[in-house]
Formats: sequence, C-alpha cells, structure tokens
Amino acid sequence: MQLKPVSLDVIAEAREEAQAVLVTLMARLAPGEHVVRLGVDMEGQEQPLSATLPITVEGDGGGDDLVGAEPKWLDNFAFLLTCGLAQTLCSGVMYLRSTDTDGQATVRAWHLCWGALHECPAAEATELLGGREPGVYLDAFGLHEDDGSEAVYPPVAYTVL
Repeated sequence: MQLKPVSLDVIAEAREEAQAVLVTLMARLAPGEHVVRLGVDMEGQEQPLSATLPITVEGDGGGDDLVGAEPKWLDNFAFLLTCGLAQTLCSGVMYLRSTDTDGQATVRAWHLCWGALHECPAAEATELLGGREPGVYLDAFGLHEDDGSEAVYPPVAYTVL
C-alpha cells in the first residue's frame, strides 16, 4: 500500500480525531456485545482495507460500566481510522453492530469521506451495507458530541494513539 504523503501535523490531527471518535463511541455503548467494522478504500488499492474491533460492555447502563477491547484490535482499528481521516482521497464506511443483553441486534453506520466521518440515517446505512448485516438498522449518533458522561475504558484506550 502506498499512501500520498501528508504532513506530520495532519497525521497528529487525524490521530487525535480517531482517538476522540473511539472514546465517544465507547461512551455511548449500552451493555452487551458490540463489533465495530471499518472498511477504507484508498487511492491505488484494488481491495478496501478493513479492521474489526470487538467491544464488550458490562454493567447496568450507568457511568460505572466496564468497557473492554483487546489492545491489538484497538491498535489496528485506530491506525486504519487515522489513515482514513488523514487521507482526504479515501472513502469508506464504519459500522457498529450491537447485541444487547436481550439478544436484539442493531446496526448503525458512518460514512468516511474527505477526511471526516458522517452519521448515516437508517435508510442510508441499509443501502451502504447492502443488508449484509442482520439486525434493526438505526440512525447513527454523532461521534463528536460530549454529553458530559463518563465511562471506564481499558487502560490502553488512553494511551493507544
């Protein structure tokens, strides 16, 4: 893979944005099993690059919930997201498949375009994913919001990026 050169400042900003996206995403997750997938098409690549991040949330839906993600999966996901955010000619989709404690599956998606993630309404998420993910499709929530709530993250989440 050969990426177009970008400045260290752009990489640093993309890394900070990727970290903020992951922290916000983890803070918004309800108890249950979650899988976040990211596919990025980069100029000159025949196949999209992809990363998967399994996340488990244990608790009762409050601020003391324990959010768990294996460091190797978190590192790979954060790296690909950083690359996608830094390379403005990239495009892709990030989606979250959640299974709550009752076994109900939901899917939300964000479109990666021109160095930013944009929330997809349920209909657009269904179209982007071509229905290949079973579950109820919901509108994506903003990943740049700070609602003031706190969550417990794995220690690596603070130091990965």
